[in-house]
Amino acid sequence: LIGSPGPARDNGRPRYLGLRMALLDTVEIETAPNPRFSVVWLHGLGADGHDFEPVVPQLVRPDWPALRFVFPHAPVRPVTLNGGMRMRAWYDISGTELANKQDETGIRASMQQIDQLLARETERGIPAERQFLAGFSQGGAITLSMLVRRREMLAGAVALSTYLPLADHAEREFVAEATRIPLFLAHGSMDPVVPQGLGLMSREWLTRHGFQVDWHSYPMPHSVSMDEIRHLTQWLDQRLRAAA
Repeated sequence: LIGSPGPARDNGRPRYLGLRMALLDTVEIETAPNPRFSVVWLHGLGADGHDFEPVVPQLVRPDWPALRFVFPHAPVRPVTLNGGMRMRAWYDISGTELANKQDETGIRASMQQIDQLLARETERGIPAERQFLAGFSQGGAITLSMLVRRREMLAGAVALSTYLPLADHAEREFVAEATRIPLFLAHGSMDPVVPQGLGLMSREWLTRHGFQVDWHSYPMPHSVSMDEIRHLTQWLDQRLRAAA
């Protein structure tokens, strides 16, 4: 539970006021012993941490350094859009117009929980500059929310089929240091869930604020394609070489 929705800062890391949350349960895959890099990957609405497990063997090249993939399970909560049904969600969604009546408290709570997972990776010996943050749909929205407010370096951020929520707050809370973080942003041109127009608006916001956005569009609905995975592999390969 959060005592206040506004973030404070402690040595460059967002510090959300209120009680410290319990660490999220996660699924973890290590591609080899003693991982040197980590990827914290957030699933979409109604899914769980197992959702992107099958992507790992499709994504990873055999010559890469050892990676630890961390797939957290979002908390179970009622989702207004789905008639109050309880499901795993990073925040509530009140209607099909995603930019309206956004769940600021839920978004900020999830940001805090993911920040704790990134901090744990640092404690386990992988510094922030060798950590990637990735997300699909709702998970991508949390990824972008954290990215624009982040002073500490990351190896990169990946946001798939998503948008930047709370854009008015992001305008006030954006920090210029965040623009150092490379960003892979991708969307399906036939997405009926998160229309590509929202992704394009987010790309425009990020570009206008100085982010170097590697943008990709694919002829697909609200999903992931093999072309997208292939392009993401190429992007990760460049980032791993740069950070090695």
